[in-house]
Amino acid sequence: MTRFVSALLWVSAVGCGVMAGLYFAFSTFIITAFDRAGPVPGTVAMNSINVTILQSLFMPLFWVTTAVSLVLTVIGLAHWREPGAPMVAVAGLVYFLGMFGATMFFNVPLNNALAVSDPTTADGIAMWSRFVKEWNLWNHVRTVSSLLASILCIVALRERILS
Repeated sequence: MTRFVSALLWVSAVGCGVMAGLYFAFSTFIITAFDRAGPVPGTVAMNSINVTILQSLFMPLFWVTTAVSLVLTVIGLAHWREPGAPMVAVAGLVYFLGMFGATMFFNVPLNNALAVSDPTTADGIAMWSRFVKEWNLWNHVRTVSSLLASILCIVALRERILS
């Protein structure tokens, strides 16, 4: 079980770190660049990304890292008194609630609303403005959650090694 948990922690640490990097790029310059281009090109570019990402290597990473975070949460809670277990549980919860929760309840619905908007109309322009503000806010949550989960996994690995 020890090697299995360590392997899951490594997968999670790396996966969460990669996800944090992707979300960081969107938070710090991609959405800003799309917004500077204007509602029509910004909407077209974002909609293209939203279609393309579903058929990319992002999706297996997204689902595997999410599943591993849930498994780590359960293991951490079940073995609470063992070295690193609380950190394991917290890492899984932070990632699942912060990254997966924000994605499913905020970012994806905003993506879907953007996909059906017409950026050449007043409503479409308003949607783009709302999208940029709200989507990026929740993307910041995903970025921080992913990075924090990665760090917590590394700390949990360290605690397990030192015990």
